[in-house]
Amino acid sequence: MRTQVVIIGGGPSGLLLSQLLLKAGVETIVLERKTREYVLARIRAGILEQGMVNLLREADVADRLDREGFVHDGTLIASDNDTFRIDFAKSVGVPVVVYGQTEVTRDLYNAREATGGETVFEADDVCLHDVKSDAPYVTFRKDGRDQRIDCDYIAGCDGFHGVSRETIPKDVRQEFEKVYPFGWLGVLSETPPVDDELIYANSERGFALCSMRNANLSRYYVQCPLTDRVEDWSDDAFWEELKRRIPEKAADTLITGPTIEKSIAPLRSFVTEPMQWGRLFLCGDAAHIVPPTGAKGLNTAASDVHYLYHALKDHYLDNSDKGIETYSTRALARVWKAERFSWWMTNLLHRFPEQSGFDRRMQQADLAFLRDNEAAQQAMAENYVGLPY
Repeated sequence: MRTQVVIIGGGPSGLLLSQLLLKAGVETIVLERKTREYVLARIRAGILEQGMVNLLREADVADRLDREGFVHDGTLIASDNDTFRIDFAKSVGVPVVVYGQTEVTRDLYNAREATGGETVFEADDVCLHDVKSDAPYVTFRKDGRDQRIDCDYIAGCDGFHGVSRETIPKDVRQEFEKVYPFGWLGVLSETPPVDDELIYANSERGFALCSMRNANLSRYYVQCPLTDRVEDWSDDAFWEELKRRIPEKAADTLITGPTIEKSIAPLRSFVTEPMQWGRLFLCGDAAHIVPPTGAKGLNTAASDVHYLYHALKDHYLDNSDKGIETYSTRALARVWKAERFSWWMTNLLHRFPEQSGFDRRMQQADLAFLRDNEAAQQAMAENYVGLPY
């Protein structure tokens, strides 16, 4: 086979890149290791920055998002029983949109099928070759047959455990990582959200987050030790612990019910540099991971897609390679700002095992300063709704 761009990974970043390039007349083939059903069963983020919303509109896949997404003009921060609101509309005039990553991925798959874009599912043993040459190619195994795709460029959108980053030699890439000493126990329940906006809670018992996917589908999280297992947490135990961590008013009105999904996710900050080697470009989790506290994972992947899409479009349509040559530098500049914000939010709202009394007082002072200072609220709002591309 032959195409212009091979995209490794059929998650939202790979699909969005392929859809944008298809609109620009650039040929792509998407290789996905799992099945379509497996990808759509993954429960992930649900907060979209305006920049990602605009990219989805540019790709003509935002009709359902515009109908069903929840526009949020602010978020609530709780410290024990002291609750205050960060007003996005007042501070920066830009909202975020609540719309689940699963729904984004479903819309992208439907659009790809409608336009005839080629996606190869269950592509095993994917291997990237000659990415430093002018003629890279990708091999994989499908239905017992070895296959090859020749291409101009390769986009590695295959996540933290994918093959793309590992293709870059260890003496070329530099990796930066911070592993946090706790995880998030998350549940999905077919219950109405406890509030119209998200509640981020810092309590004596640890962090909690009240989020949602739609009017009757709620997503809740509590901080837990890394040694905990999902089996350790019954539904009743989870709801009781959540109520202890959120403001009393929210706890009193919380509607509980059977959970339809329950999982524990460890938290880490991770960046690899560079995000480009020869004709291979890394996008999203293949290049960086953020703790979910700042709602930046999917959105930072979208900013990578923005830079790479424009770089490839300029190459093919305008015969300009400036965007290709500067892709890694431009993408990383925004990535590190998102990493900083996610790290700050995580430190602001969680309890750390080694936290001293002094550390706790500093955390309380930081929260009080955020509550009382408009400039601090504006800085948080600017980062939360998304820095410009």
